[in-house]
Amino acid sequence: MRRNKRLLLRVVIQVRWTPAGDSAITEDTTTLVVNAHRALISLVMKVRPGARIFARKRSIVEDKQCRVVRIQEKHEGKSEVGVEFLRPDAKFWRLEFPPDDWK
Repeated sequence: MRRNKRLLLRVVIQVRWTPAGDSAITEDTTTLVVNAHRALISLVMKVRPGARIFARKRSIVEDKQCRVVRIQEKHEGKSEVGVEFLRPDAKFWRLEFPPDDWK
């Protein structure tokens, strides 16, 4: 059973990942699905399951630390990447009317 409802929501975000022993990589992308604990995002960068990445909304100065939990290769060089917030934050998406179970 899901912890809370998912929303099909496209939000422009910036993702930052620093591979071991390498420089940070950033990518501007969009979410596909969000909830208070997780998000599904579209990425060109090649991350690994378990990797720690940071997501940032343009309207928010704060980075949200996430862990990659799932990767599904798609066409045109992009992957659908499932990420989980290390600290759930229903307010991160700044929805005016979030689902009741996000509280």
